[in-house]
Amino acid sequence: MSIQMVLLPVFVEVALTFVLMFWMARARVAAVSGGECKVRDIALRQPNWPVGVTQIGNAYHNQLELPVLFYVLTGLALVTKLADLAFVLLAWLFVATRVAHAYIMVTSNHVPRRFRAFAIGAFTLMAMWIVFIVRVLITL
Repeated sequence: MSIQMVLLPVFVEVALTFVLMFWMARARVAAVSGGECKVRDIALRQPNWPVGVTQIGNAYHNQLELPVLFYVLTGLALVTKLADLAFVLLAWLFVATRVAHAYIMVTSNHVPRRFRAFAIGAFTLMAMWIVFIVRVLITL
């Protein structure tokens, strides 16, 4: 599998993270400048942002949690040359669930639907890790 094909899902995940980061920053600045909240009420990371701003912030912060394992795995799969078509397809499934999770979180925030997207992504990533570990142990 080419490096580009393996890294393309990573690039999409990174783009999602940056989009959410800039959206969160813009929403936070608007909330403070619009008087919806005061700097002193959020200066020490108190949870005093308006609901919509909190949703965007949570979606952004969520991209800094589970995807870390995805980034590490992708790097290891490239270095060990164990990234194949199955890896790339599972990577795309993982990234699709991250996009869906973020979309649900910043729109309806319907928790059961959001949880399903999260769970599918988490189990996909876990399967990717298990397959990778088995392949590494077999090739020793």
